[in-house]
Amino acid sequence: MANHHTIVGFKIRGIRESKNLSIEEISERSGLSADQIASIENDQYLPSLGPLIKIARALGVRLGTFLDDSDELGPVICRAEERERDLSISFSNGSAEARKNMVYHSLARQKAGRSMEPFIIDIQPSEEKDFKLSAHEGEEFIFVMEGEVEISYGKETYVLRKGDSIFYDSIVEHHVHGHEGKQARILAVVYIPF
Repeated sequence: MANHHTIVGFKIRGIRESKNLSIEEISERSGLSADQIASIENDQYLPSLGPLIKIARALGVRLGTFLDDSDELGPVICRAEERERDLSISFSNGSAEARKNMVYHSLARQKAGRSMEPFIIDIQPSEEKDFKLSAHEGEEFIFVMEGEVEISYGKETYVLRKGDSIFYDSIVEHHVHGHEGKQARILAVVYIPF
């Protein structure tokens, strides 16, 4: 059984090749390096959402295309027991050497034509202090379900506890991580205009 890391790289390559685009063309369109795109396609690492959004735009598809198993036109129900045993996606902090610190559980993988990406995200403990901020078009909503999270947003830093939420424009550079390196769980909804 393949993991979603493999599926994402495979889907990016498949879409790129079906559109007869080279890695260099996607690099030019997205602003990412050709090496970075190749490492994503070859499953060497899966970046944060920012670079994936840039690749999706360069390919002319929505972000959800990389995560979909199939497309459902009606409502999509995600049962708790299915989500917990379902495959998840881990994203790194932005470099190939970074350890994976966030595990994303998609809540709408099969929904066709969506502009919002809802996730339950498990934030793993991390000793890293120097986070690489990223930005992308759209908006994000975060609700803290367990633990505490720290959000670096522009020049500001916010600490949210269980029950707290934040809504922000994701065009401003930002990073979400566990407060004081501890684990946490959040509900996140990312809106990306298409």
